[in-house]
Amino acid sequence: MIPFATTAKVRFAHVDPAGIVFYPRYFEMLNGAVEDWFALGLGQDFRHLHLDRKVGTPTVKLEATFSAPSFLGDDLDITITPLSLGRSSCPLRVVFACRGELRLTAEVVLVCMDLNSHQAMAWPEDIRAWITPQLAA
Repeated sequence: MIPFATTAKVRFAHVDPAGIVFYPRYFEMLNGAVEDWFALGLGQDFRHLHLDRKVGTPTVKLEATFSAPSFLGDDLDITITPLSLGRSSCPLRVVFACRGELRLTAEVVLVCMDLNSHQAMAWPEDIRAWITPQLAA
């Protein structure tokens, strides 16, 4: 099992007056990484998933540990590893690092949601089949 990997550049809009990433901006980058995971891994970008299929993947739990600051211009390596797969939930481990230095570790729980009813739903079979081989051992 190899985790999904993507990158994010720390931009001016991400930093606070101290010159470090303002913590809510990490969550925006995390959401972008999840979008990349679906688009590049599954071939289902959020536009298609949400607007055409009416399937959402809201975050229902998020716990983060900040290990070191990130600075303007840093290139952050982000990895996503699904930890398990329930009927409608999928806990993920998301790790941010820069040049091998750990910056943030997050435990995230996504839930599959029917966007018409706004209720949890079982993961569609194609998404389930795509996530299953990625599960952490």
